[in-house]
Amino acid sequence: MGRLTSCCWIVLGVLNGLWVGEAQECGRPPMINRIVGGSSAAEGAWPWQVDIQNENGHVCGGTIISESWVLSAAHCFPNPTDISGYLIYAGRQQLNGWNPDETSHRISRVVVPLGYTDPQLGQDIALVQLATPVVYTERIQPVCLPYANVQFTSDMRCMITGWGNIREGVALQGAGPLQEVQVPIIDSKTCQDMFLINPTESVDIRPDMMCAGFQQGGKDSCQGDSGGPLACQISDGSWVQAGIVSFSLGCAQANRPGVYAKVSSFTSFIQNHVGGIQLKSSSNHNWADRVLVLIRTLTLLLLVQLLR
Repeated sequence: MGRLTSCCWIVLGVLNGLWVGEAQECGRPPMINRIVGGSSAAEGAWPWQVDIQNENGHVCGGTIISESWVLSAAHCFPNPTDISGYLIYAGRQQLNGWNPDETSHRISRVVVPLGYTDPQLGQDIALVQLATPVVYTERIQPVCLPYANVQFTSDMRCMITGWGNIREGVALQGAGPLQEVQVPIIDSKTCQDMFLINPTESVDIRPDMMCAGFQQGGKDSCQGDSGGPLACQISDGSWVQAGIVSFSLGCAQANRPGVYAKVSSFTSFIQNHVGGIQLKSSSNHNWADRVLVLIRTLTLLLLVQLLR
């Protein structure tokens, strides 16, 4: 009986460990210690951020969503079948300086939506499969993704991160630390109305797009930030990627907010190609998650009673 009880406790411990740690928890930077109007990010603050380079140097940003997949923008890969010149750096903090925690990865394939042609026509998302998987560390972590059709409301302040230009036509200087800037979400109608003020080019805010920034300008993503994240912190403290830096008219201009691919419009597309992604709602009030936690807790309590 004593041996059986010991074995049961071991099984119970293993089950609990699997339930609690079944995957690397997304969206929680362990290091608590194209951007215009932003500031340098603390080291390790955004461990899902990657640097995408080709033979000409830095071209885009992206985010780690699983050990073998990175999320970026379709326009970062003009020819998705020609990927031999690309290299992805994870765990990187400085664009031009020394990065002791970084790892580099070749690309095995890039998946973009069928029919994608131009960022302003939507579907500006790319799934990038790494030739070698990343190993999760304190500086290399996945970001959370939203459930399908989750909405991020205009009262949310979110963060853009990247190594893009600090002003229009002005590249990041010196060692080039990762930049961050906080911007509010702008609802689609308001965003569309902004672009209609003194229009220099027709912009149609489509259902798979979202906007963020300030009507007066001053803070924004810019060239080189493409493919990087617009991430929002939800009530449980984790960060969920709401958008992918797509396009704008200039950088940080008045009535020209940044336009982002709306990640929740592509949840099914991502799930069809990538396994092991972690989904959350914008407010973390997801009943499926709560029911699952309740079932696990009741099962553990039942096992404890049986072992007495």
